[in-house]
Amino acid sequence: MPDATELELIAQEVRARHGDDVVVGTTYYREQATLEVKPEAVRDVIAGLRERYPLLMSVHGCDYLPEEPRFGVHYQLLNMRNPDRLCVKTRVGLENCEVPSIVGIHPGANHQEREVYDMFGVVFKGHPDLRRILMPEDYEGHPQRRDFPMGGEPVLFTHNEHQMPRWYD
Repeated sequence: MPDATELELIAQEVRARHGDDVVVGTTYYREQATLEVKPEAVRDVIAGLRERYPLLMSVHGCDYLPEEPRFGVHYQLLNMRNPDRLCVKTRVGLENCEVPSIVGIHPGANHQEREVYDMFGVVFKGHPDLRRILMPEDYEGHPQRRDFPMGGEPVLFTHNEHQMPRWYD
C-alpha cells in the first residue's frame, strides 16, 4: 500500500505528466490511498498509471447528496507484484454527469461502467454499449441515487394475499 508520502509522489508524477490542475486532491485514510482527479482527465490518468497499477479491480459509483459535485466514480487499481492498491476518484454534478469510459484501457470495466450508469445515471462517454444492465430498459430513474423514492411495489405474502391486487385478475 502506498503511504501518505508515496501518494503525494504519485500525485506529483500525475501533475507533471497531465498538468497541475488535473489532481483535485489526495486522501490517505485508514491505510487507503485515494487520488482525486478532474472528470475529463480520468482516462488519461488511469492510462498513465497502467504501468504501475496494471489491474482494475472495480469501478463503482457513490452519491454524496447533498454535497456538490454530487456523484463520485471510484476506480480501484491494483499491482499484484508488490501488493499495492490505489483508488482514483472523480466527482461529477447532476447537470454534467459525464465521465470518459476506460473500457479501451481496461476491458473489464465494461459491465461495471454499465452498472454505475444504470444505478446512478453517470454517462460514460465513449463506452461501446452503454445501456441498462440490471433494470429494465424502460425503467425510469436510477435506484441508487439518494433522492430516489423509497418503497416500491408491495410484496405479496400468504398473510396479505387477499388484500393485495393480483396481476392475473
